[in-house]
Parts: sequence; structure tokens; C-alpha cells
Amino acid sequence: MPAGCLTGLVGVAGFIALIVSLVFGLLKSTTPYKEALAKAQRDPVVIGRLGTPIQGGFLVSGKVSLSGGTGEAQLAIPLQGSRGSGTLYVEARQKSGTWTYSTLTVRPDGPGEAISLLRPSL
Repeated sequence: MPAGCLTGLVGVAGFIALIVSLVFGLLKSTTPYKEALAKAQRDPVVIGRLGTPIQGGFLVSGKVSLSGGTGEAQLAIPLQGSRGSGTLYVEARQKSGTWTYSTLTVRPDGPGEAISLLRPSL
């Protein structure tokens, strides 16, 4: 393969990696992502199951749409702790600038029950 082709392929791969990083970075900068991850990181049941520190993974999936003071979010956030991993599922709506969560659930990988973060605090 000529050197020019290889350089071109590396350039295209770098551009694609940049776009992917920007998209994941935009999802991670949203209020629903930040609030949901912070709640999971503080939850004693999640900490007991996954260990600490709990970090959000790179490959966040879903969507967040905003229009003025309204919006919707549907996210699946990979989580990793010192003892295990899982996925944090988030569904939320924004009205008048305030986010309300209808789903905030951690599903640990492997056996075990899902952990609702919407349960009343003890």
C-alpha cells in the first residue's frame, strides 16, 4: 500500500474518532447525564454492589433533545466500580427548565436485581 493511502486512512480514522469523541462529550455535558451519574455515585446500594469509585464509561448511548426550556433525555450510561459494572438507564423530561426523571435505574452486570434511584431516601 502506498504511503499516501496509509496517511489518508490514518487521517480519516482520526477524523471519525474526533467526531465520535465530540458526540459522546456532548451527551456527557448534559444535565441529565451529570445528575444521574452523581446520584448513582452517592447511592449506598449502588456503592455496595459496584464498589467505589464509580465512574461513567465512554460509550454512552441515547439521545438528549432540547428546545428552549423543554427537553427529553433517554440515556444508557455504562458504570464501572471497583467490584463490578453495570448500566444506568435514564429517562427524563424538562419543563420550564426543570428536569423530572421517570426512569433512573442501575442494572448491574451479572445476576442481581435492578436498583431504582427514584426510591424514597431512608
